[in-house]
Amino acid sequence: MAASVPSALDKALAKVCECCPVCLHARYHQKGLVFQFVKNVERGICPFCQAYERVHGKKAHEKR
Repeated sequence: MAASVPSALDKALAKVCECCPVCLHARYHQKGLVFQFVKNVERGICPFCQAYERVHGKKAHEKR
């Protein structure tokens, strides 16, 4: 099954997640309260984190 190509909207939303200070902290440090927040709470709520996963194929808290 081929992966779908992300839309322009997905790419724009993912850019916000790439620059988000909370997600950046979680990706860089991989531990702590911010990491747990992004991992457990934000991924199901934040449309930017969801778009990041669709575009990059990784969760918002995972290292690049």
